[in-house]
Amino acid sequence: MLSRMFNTLWWSVTLLALTWISISLAVNSSTSSKPVGSNACISKQTCHDCIQTPSCAWCSASNFQDKRCFLPHVNVKVTADCPANYTFNPGNDYTLIRYKELTKGNYAPVKGLEETTITAEIEEEQSSSSSVHTVSESNSKTSSKTSSTSNKQEAVQLYPQEINLKLRINEVQKIRIEYAQAVDYPVDLYYLMDLSNSMKDDKQKLSDLGVLLVESMSNITSNFRLGFGSFVDKVAMPYVSMVPRALREPCDGCAAPYGYKNHMPLSQNTQRFAAQVRDAPVSGNLDAPEGGFDAIMQAIVCREEIGWREKARKLLLFSTDASFHYAGDGKLGGIVKPNDGCCHLDKNGLYTHSTLQDYPSISQINLKVKDNAINIIWAVTEEQIKIYRNLTKVIEGSYAAKLSDDSSNIVDLVRDQYNTISSSIQMKDNASNYVDLTYYSSCLGDGPLVKTDKCDGLKVGNKVEFTVEVRVPACPEKKEDWNQTFVIKPVGINETLTVNLEMICDCACERSSLDNLGFELKSEKCGFNGDLSCGICSCYNGFFGKACECDTNNRGQTNINEFACRKDNTSTVDCSGRGSCECNMCACYEREDLEEVISGQFCECDNFSCDRNNKQLCSGKDHGKCMCGQCECNPGWSGKACECSTDTSKCFVGDIECSGHGKCECGKCKCNTDEENRYTGEFCDVCRTCPNKCEALKPCVLCYAFKTGNLTELECNNTCIDHHEYELVEKLEVDVDDKEIGCHIYDDQDCSYYYAYYENVPHKKWQIKVQKQRDCPPQVYVLGIVLGVIGAVVLVGLALLLLWKLLTTIHDRREFAKFEKERMMAKWDASENPIYKQATSTFKNPMYTASNLK
Repeated sequence: MLSRMFNTLWWSVTLLALTWISISLAVNSSTSSKPVGSNACISKQTCHDCIQTPSCAWCSASNFQDKRCFLPHVNVKVTADCPANYTFNPGNDYTLIRYKELTKGNYAPVKGLEETTITAEIEEEQSSSSSVHTVSESNSKTSSKTSSTSNKQEAVQLYPQEINLKLRINEVQKIRIEYAQAVDYPVDLYYLMDLSNSMKDDKQKLSDLGVLLVESMSNITSNFRLGFGSFVDKVAMPYVSMVPRALREPCDGCAAPYGYKNHMPLSQNTQRFAAQVRDAPVSGNLDAPEGGFDAIMQAIVCREEIGWREKARKLLLFSTDASFHYAGDGKLGGIVKPNDGCCHLDKNGLYTHSTLQDYPSISQINLKVKDNAINIIWAVTEEQIKIYRNLTKVIEGSYAAKLSDDSSNIVDLVRDQYNTISSSIQMKDNASNYVDLTYYSSCLGDGPLVKTDKCDGLKVGNKVEFTVEVRVPACPEKKEDWNQTFVIKPVGINETLTVNLEMICDCACERSSLDNLGFELKSEKCGFNGDLSCGICSCYNGFFGKACECDTNNRGQTNINEFACRKDNTSTVDCSGRGSCECNMCACYEREDLEEVISGQFCECDNFSCDRNNKQLCSGKDHGKCMCGQCECNPGWSGKACECSTDTSKCFVGDIECSGHGKCECGKCKCNTDEENRYTGEFCDVCRTCPNKCEALKPCVLCYAFKTGNLTELECNNTCIDHHEYELVEKLEVDVDDKEIGCHIYDDQDCSYYYAYYENVPHKKWQIKVQKQRDCPPQVYVLGIVLGVIGAVVLVGLALLLLWKLLTTIHDRREFAKFEKERMMAKWDASENPIYKQATSTFKNPMYTASNLK
């Protein structure tokens, strides 16, 4: 306990000390020190001009002698002298009107849930912007009454819903917006199909997938409705053939052409959807583009006929295999009346103005999509996907997906696109050009805020916060534009934050219709010749002056002119805003610092607004003095702030100014920039872009340092030694600061030489430093290399031949051994073939005997 009390006491003492130091610094800076920088408040002559300047306050006391427009945190003396009830310093005012807390929907509310108050977090954020916060009491009472009588609560995805905002010009007010996706949020899906003859197969497939589509979406939300409409094109040439037979049947088995028809409003009847799609007849037209834009416009604006719900995510699924007609194409058929963006459906759901007005434009479609919070899904074939992806860039909240040839992927396509749409949130507004809005958010992270109006990757239950900075850069010229109402809304969600903005552009003491403190009609302080408005006189016609004491109609006064205190016709304030006009004469204001004087016939001159150098006016009294806003320099000095010396001796090297490549300004060389080569350096004698002299100096370096080259000794003495100065060094080090340029060259023997040079401007000679040792490559014996290469080639050839001979010998011996082995293993002799017969036959004569020979 004692430790806690001690810590509390220590922090209290520290806080008091810091407060005292801050007050002391503020008082000292406002009384003893001169204000740093320009004070924009001083020149403001009227209350409305004053409060339209950020941080400025106005004193409307009639007998106030100091500047009426002042900075309260800087001009502490003026703040103390001006009575509090005459000080007008309005701040931004932020008021919550409707602020129902975020709810998931479809559940019984907790008692007193909607009797909300501003959280401490909002108060802390808004108080940092010096804003006043109030809350409408009626909201909580109404919400409490509603919650007590209702069994279910409507989903609220956006907080707050309405605010009032009073805003000063060029001051930023922050608004914190919360968004959370509701659970089981209603979904309306309207299927808009191209029923030209080319989509005949797709129609049958879609009717079979109707039940599956409902089941798939039911996994996302139980409150899902489905509708169906179709389109072909305008029944006019050149879109549709006007031959009577073609009007009855444009193709085999086709129905008569039409523009757009609403077959089935949004409903949960799945069987009816399948039947409507299956029974809808296809038709035909002539040209390739279709009348899809006519159908989209009617499907959006005919809210009651289609059955769109206010509190639902609205999806329009548009499927086709062709491109589209848009505004201007109707002129081809003689239809010149622009599309009016209104609903024109008869009791049968047919579009009645198809041939009476043109196709809608892309911007019209985008406007209606935004106004009705509808997300369009372009489900098109591969041939058309590129065109419709370009549409997503100009139609807010639209997405493009590839449709299969028979539309069999329509269920997966809708589910995937819905997940993509619902997982992203983007904030938009319809504020006028007079209001600037900037969005910041960290999305789902805990990091710092980044400038963005879009967050991705959301899931049900995630809460996203956006910080919107509202700023009014200037007051509109028309007073009726000072009060504006605009909405901030998520794309595709029919919930909005309504902002009722009041711009603080004038002061109450300037309004004659109100009994305001600081306004007096026909005031005595103005000699009864004007009204006292916010402490200053607003003179009637024919009178002018600080107290309306000057009369332009008084013939006794000479040269009376209400514009006499203005320098020219372009001036809008008297005495340049730094004095008061008293009967054609300017009485210039006095400064707190008596050394600072405003002068001139129109108070246009002063001795304190000249250019400064090193925080000194006109570089100090030794250099010059300030006369009527410009420095008059003493002898020996020049420049806007008398900062330049007129002494040019430091710019010469010899008798050449800046090496002939520049001019002497402020005692320093300013090198020329219009030459082909750019020179730099203290005397403009360094040229990094100029061609170097390495090749030009090469003959002289070779003949002087190494006694080589093409020059004879006489030529070397006459050309090189007399015109250049040489220095031989052991190791060359190029000194860039001394403007040396290094060279590396080769001679005929391929030896490398190193040297550096720079120009000695006073002596008009080249200073050359040469490294004594040159680098030459080692001697190469060419004959030995050639003979070695030849011998190596011969040896390699012989080795390859021997290797080849060895391999062939081994191969032959292996084959012979294999043959011998097979012969030995044979079971019969080749010389005794049992089936072999001689080519000759022998016959014996049975009657032949040997005795017959005798």
